[in-house]
Amino acid sequence: MEPVRWGILSTARINAMVVPGLHESPLAELVAVASRERERASAYAESWAIPRAYGSYAELLEDTDVEAVYISLPNSDHVAWSIRALEAGKHVLCEKPLTRDPAAVTRAFDAADAAGLLLMEAFMWRHHPQTARLAELVRGGAIGELRLIRASFSFMIDEGNHRLDPALESGSLMDVGCYTVSGSRFLAGEPELAIARQVIGPTGVEVRIAGTLVFPGGALAQLDCGYDLPPRQALEALGSEGWLRVATPWGCEEPGIELHRGHDTQHFQIDHADRYRLQSENFSRAIRGLEPPLLGRADALGQARAIDALYRSAEAGGATVPV
Repeated sequence: MEPVRWGILSTARINAMVVPGLHESPLAELVAVASRERERASAYAESWAIPRAYGSYAELLEDTDVEAVYISLPNSDHVAWSIRALEAGKHVLCEKPLTRDPAAVTRAFDAADAAGLLLMEAFMWRHHPQTARLAELVRGGAIGELRLIRASFSFMIDEGNHRLDPALESGSLMDVGCYTVSGSRFLAGEPELAIARQVIGPTGVEVRIAGTLVFPGGALAQLDCGYDLPPRQALEALGSEGWLRVATPWGCEEPGIELHRGHDTQHFQIDHADRYRLQSENFSRAIRGLEPPLLGRADALGQARAIDALYRSAEAGGATVPV
């Protein structure tokens, strides 16, 4: 297939995980990057061997050679710039979380549909072979009836970190906890009830949150995430006949799955793979009409509804229904 010509909006740190896969893939050509300052964009373009640099995001969107953009702006800018990019004729891969506002998800995907373009929320862990193998095991009955999910993701940040700026719509649930929501929904479907409690830091941003999602049929998910907890990540699926454990479900640094049934443990080895490259290649093939995007409107809407319900529960002190 003809490579898809990509541009990147912002010079965020996360780009360092995405750019190598775009350069290495025969399905993509990274042609442009934009920053709010031309000097920064030029320096970034030189360091990453990107042909063109722009001193504003709007300038990049005017580049008719760019077919798709990866948006790695702060959470507060995700929906607005996704819509602007779509209206400018670009397919959009937007860094997670797209938003916690279900209505905003609808606006963004309506804009994609109106333009005849693709929009996808960038949950790279969903593209890794480890995730597909986990689904096969759970849905194939390896643990019997799914009854409980445990999902966690946390790390420490210092005072003054941009993640603690309330204007950027961050917070541990939006930042890393969204993976635990994504993992729970991936295994159990859409929740019908959310219960959560949070700890608010000095800036007004939540730095730790724990919650429970209740799914149709009685399955439960216990979630926790934080900015003031030791670095850790895990995903477990417990059923009527056994349980599965994924040690690095989101980062996939040490791919592999353990299946525990009674006193027996079975290890499933998973090959290493660049989940960011797999994500961009899925999106590139989708742009060329060769396969559907892995994630679309329904998943982004379910994600926003669950996150919003957890926040509303944490803020109100009760249980809430995703809407």
